[in-house]
Amino acid sequence: MDLEARAHAEHPEELRLWLRLLACTQLVEKRIRTDLRERFDSTLPRFDLMAQLERAPEGLRMNELSRRMMVTGGNVTGITDQLEAEGLVERAEVEGDRRAFRVRLTPRGRQQFKAMADAHEAWIVDAFAPLSPRDIQTLHTLLGKVKNHFRETA
Repeated sequence: MDLEARAHAEHPEELRLWLRLLACTQLVEKRIRTDLRERFDSTLPRFDLMAQLERAPEGLRMNELSRRMMVTGGNVTGITDQLEAEGLVERAEVEGDRRAFRVRLTPRGRQQFKAMADAHEAWIVDAFAPLSPRDIQTLHTLLGKVKNHFRETA
């Protein structure tokens, strides 16, 4: 049973909308996870870590990666170990801190991430194919209002 089935007509429309958003998010994420696994033999956490590194060509410290990905240091270490073993990332010592490492994509890692990111973008575009450009802009604007509400009330 999906989340939307839990809501009934007597529930506020806002609750039903929230559940619809969650259901859509889960469906898109499930498809992305499947496509990454089937096409690239990879996972969404690996893709996310590589995306963070792609945005920081000089590399990131492990604790910064953990913070940006909102996961534990142990999770980041495990993923980094796998990617390093495959030659997709490398660790470099941080000058002045013998315990810290900076992680960055290798040239091979950049090449593989580019292929994954291009495919990911196409999958996301396909996920929203039923919507017109105007629908997409309207939805983006409306969700921006919700986001701003939280920024203003925080």
